[in-house]
Amino acid sequence: MEHLADELERGRASYASRAWVDAHEALSLADQDTPLEPEDLELLATSAYMIGRDEGHVSGLERAHHAYLDAGEPLRAVRCAFWAGVNLILRGEMARASGWLGRAQRLLEREGRDCVERGYLLLPVVVEQVEGAGDGEAGYDTATAMADIGERFGEPDLITLGVHWQGLALVRQERIGDGLRLLNEAMVAITAGECSPILTGVVYCSVIDGCQQVYALRPAQEWTAALTRWCDEQQGIVAFTGRCLVHRAEIMQLRGTWAEALDEAQRAERRFAEGMNQAAAGQAVYRQGEVHRLQGAFAEAEEAYRDASRLGWEPQPGLALLRLAQGNEDAAAAAIRRVVDETPDRLKRAGLLPAHVEIMLAVEDPDEARDACSRLEEIAQGSGEGMLAAMAAHARGALELAVGDTRTALTALRRAADLWQDLEVPYEAARARALLGIGCRELGDEDSAALDLEAARDVFARLGAAPDLARLDLLTGRTATADTHGLSARELQVLRLVAAGKSNRDIAATLVISEHTVARHLQNIFAKLGVSSRTAASAFAFEHDLV
Repeated sequence: MEHLADELERGRASYASRAWVDAHEALSLADQDTPLEPEDLELLATSAYMIGRDEGHVSGLERAHHAYLDAGEPLRAVRCAFWAGVNLILRGEMARASGWLGRAQRLLEREGRDCVERGYLLLPVVVEQVEGAGDGEAGYDTATAMADIGERFGEPDLITLGVHWQGLALVRQERIGDGLRLLNEAMVAITAGECSPILTGVVYCSVIDGCQQVYALRPAQEWTAALTRWCDEQQGIVAFTGRCLVHRAEIMQLRGTWAEALDEAQRAERRFAEGMNQAAAGQAVYRQGEVHRLQGAFAEAEEAYRDASRLGWEPQPGLALLRLAQGNEDAAAAAIRRVVDETPDRLKRAGLLPAHVEIMLAVEDPDEARDACSRLEEIAQGSGEGMLAAMAAHARGALELAVGDTRTALTALRRAADLWQDLEVPYEAARARALLGIGCRELGDEDSAALDLEAARDVFARLGAAPDLARLDLLTGRTATADTHGLSARELQVLRLVAAGKSNRDIAATLVISEHTVARHLQNIFAKLGVSSRTAASAFAFEHDLV
């Protein structure tokens, strides 16, 4: 018995220091001989959640719920039922979630008195209003009531939840500046350690999602870094680390560290697969597809987009842009038109419209491109966010350049390049500078054209953006040098097709050789160039003018 008492104290101490593996182990051992008291069952349940054992979290809360009822503490039982329901919602088990939330509501009504738990049970209401019905105004009022109840009872978790949902409700109304201010206010309590562990992780992830939904890149990056530090400080934490990785992957992609972004997205996929979260795993796989596409690894990109779709994640606009890069313009146009038409949410649609403009210009439909560009500008004008402004300016510049209004195009493109540079998004800045170079050349300003084109080419080469390098060199008439770095004529042909994003099967069909022969040529190419992957070989080819 003394040993078990020691385990209980060790479990409580480990919980306090957020050593989740040790806490779960010690509390489980203590529970084996003598069932834990309900307060300690809550600690066990939270520890289980933090190390990724969701069912252990729910079962622990169920036991605590019944123990509180037996002890004559119905409001504590309501709290356990509520959190069990929230966990099940996050896992997509809506029937069980509804049952537990319904039980919590029934017990609360039986009590018939004012209490903090009434504020918590407004959460399903505000979620339905904001996320389900899209009624930001009603959601804001409900969230305000939550925060007010939290203030009245001195409950930091509830205050933070209320303020957080006030912010999301304003974002839903496209009052983006006001919404972001409230989301940042909610994060003050989170980063100060005022809230419980599970709520802290939930709000971290939700605020980052909210920032990304409104293209607020800087706060998204700041809160993602804070979430990473928070996760790193806790022993054995599994919960929230998958979302942390996928957020980091997206930001790394924007910052131009593509190899690291791919690694983070792959880690996120594995973590979400362990947690049986298919939709989140689909988001991680989609991010992998985006990096592969930008690098020119088209076969890998296509596989990733298909896997994302299988997991329930919309693979657009990436798949449409892949089809465009592959030369299948009809498929690209059909896909982007379909997904834009199916996306009523203006902010979500904003993320599709740059691709819509690009693809419509490729299929020589400037009228539809102009309409898409105008819609993007309208959304960006009301947001106040630099990333949306950069997207809109870039689209406007590309459109005007395509239809021959070069001077207007250059003004828009210079603004886009400056905004992307300020946001530290090198790939997009390089794309804008490439168009600037083309525009300057059309106006006869060869010196400025050379500066912009060379700057863009340097960035594309550094990032390994093989398709963009190929397009830029085609436009500028850049020729390869005589130095083949020891490659045979056939190996050069294979390397150039690899750099163009072709799969082994495509290369075999183009050169009328077997896939086995293509693989052998690739082994020789890798050995001669001192590289170990198709992506590295492509980057080498562009850097050394072999294409």
